[in-house]
Amino acid sequence: MVVLLSAGNANGHHDDCPDSFDCGTLGTFSFPFTTVERHNCGVLAIQGCNDPNQTSVKYVQLNNKGKPFQVTHVSSHGRRPRSISIIDMEFSKLLENGSCAVFNYNITVPPSSPMGYFDLQNNISTFNCSRHQHKLNHTNDFINYTNDFINYTSTRCPSSVFYFAPPSYYDQSLRSLISLCSMVKLPVRQDSQFIKNPFGFLNAEITFEFQFSSECHQCYNEERGDHCRLDSNGTFYCAKRKTRVSTRKLALMLGTGVGPWIIFGLFLTLRHCKRKYGQSSITNADPYPSRDTENDRIFFGVPIFSYKELQEASNNFDPTRKLGDGGFGTVYYGTLRDGREVAIKHLFEHNYKRVEQFMNEIEILTRLRHRNLLLLVYEYVPNGTVASHLHGDLARVGLLTWPIRMQIAIDTAAALTYLHASNIIHRDVKTNNILLDISFSAKVADFGLSRLLPNDVSHVSTAPQGSPGYLDPEYFQFYRLTDKSDVYSFGVVLIELISSMPAVDAARERDEVNLANLAMKKIQKGKLSELVDPSLGFESDQVVKRMLTSVAGLAFRCVQGDNELRPSMDEVLEALKKFQNGNYESENLEKGDDDGVISSTSSSEVHPPVYTGIW
Repeated sequence: MVVLLSAGNANGHHDDCPDSFDCGTLGTFSFPFTTVERHNCGVLAIQGCNDPNQTSVKYVQLNNKGKPFQVTHVSSHGRRPRSISIIDMEFSKLLENGSCAVFNYNITVPPSSPMGYFDLQNNISTFNCSRHQHKLNHTNDFINYTNDFINYTSTRCPSSVFYFAPPSYYDQSLRSLISLCSMVKLPVRQDSQFIKNPFGFLNAEITFEFQFSSECHQCYNEERGDHCRLDSNGTFYCAKRKTRVSTRKLALMLGTGVGPWIIFGLFLTLRHCKRKYGQSSITNADPYPSRDTENDRIFFGVPIFSYKELQEASNNFDPTRKLGDGGFGTVYYGTLRDGREVAIKHLFEHNYKRVEQFMNEIEILTRLRHRNLLLLVYEYVPNGTVASHLHGDLARVGLLTWPIRMQIAIDTAAALTYLHASNIIHRDVKTNNILLDISFSAKVADFGLSRLLPNDVSHVSTAPQGSPGYLDPEYFQFYRLTDKSDVYSFGVVLIELISSMPAVDAARERDEVNLANLAMKKIQKGKLSELVDPSLGFESDQVVKRMLTSVAGLAFRCVQGDNELRPSMDEVLEALKKFQNGNYESENLEKGDDDGVISSTSSSEVHPPVYTGIW
């Protein structure tokens, strides 16, 4: 009988969530908002609605284990947009104090769901350009502040020049600007006109508007009025409203002899659970299950070191042992008691955002184990980064031969394929985050920006983060992070391996500052030889030439502006392995062309990445 009741609920999808919730001074609200006590009844749960003090402040958490934000207004009735307004106290304080740091502030966006996602409303793109790198002609390149751009040169921010663009603005001038500058999106006041001082129109109150998914819209519209829900696997379903009829039917069932069968069913269930948990206590005794760790998606235990052990290993984090700085931590060389050489990442102190990112990296890495991934305490990798060998202080002609570069590409692709199979998006793939060990095997590092992608969800909505030259243009424009965002970044890495050029270089021609732009132009014009590093033997070795041409074609597909035209990471890995083994057929080379021009997979323009910088 227990089985029958469960099946009936699955097929009928009845729901016991109320149509609306009372929340003190916020009034009454409905889907997509809910309360923490009924978190399964909506997309975003508001805290404090059941507080006996109805005038108490209400809060919301926009991500798992994130800081709480004060809720100032909720709109979820009638035909008006369903929106929520919040106050980020850290952002508000920066704005109140007139701090230049406000222009680099990353606004947290609520997570997306199969039921829909949240958009930042009334926003403006803010570009922060360092003065020593700033080479733009204001008069020729940009309209003055009364139109599309605002140039802010306040004495409060002597080291930077700030430009602003409306959310819909996107043209060649903007693409040139962002190649040199970092970008964030910030909220603006609805009733403000653009003025010279940006502190005058930035808004401390942040508003997000909910956008229904097509399935949820059909389920929730006024004609049907049913409820959008997710099952235990995170799959969307449309739940029927609970009615009095269904309640009476249940009462009738219980009154006509069903009760004893339910009791019997519960007895069988308890017996089954007892057996199940008895077995579990034995089978889970080994913290490392005997499975293929490179292809499975289970939780893996990791070695834990005490702070005292790491202090000892690094000689109390001796500055002379410093290897470098990450986005939010310093990396030190150390030696464990058993003689193993390790690198230890130590969190920068007194910064909430860095703590948040550091904890995110720990959460991501405790789920993973792969020979091409690095942990927070990991084997010492003595050969530096791929970037330093391609165009940095370790660059030497002939040191990184093409076979070595090809293996680096395969190692990196294998690591990213493993991450994606584990529902993790790295979000900061770049040659500075790929380290080389003593044998030049590649290790992907730095998971501070990584995101877990829920099962059966195509994307997560989040403010763009990444590094200059590597960011997926669709992620920037639509705030939708997908696994194809990593594919785009990896495509830029492939181009770096081919060319030995940095992803962004202000010294290049204006339309070639961005390496993806430069590569697209060379490939489409059949001038691949002008892109390839001459030291790789492109002109002298036909095997190398064919392999390089094939990899260039693959990179071309990876950096397509439309993410649906990009291959998946497992397809990229498979292609690279084929190229390494001498199978070049999949890239459709045009026979007879001196440069082996790659056939274009799309005739549409491919825009460069339009966001730079980590903040």
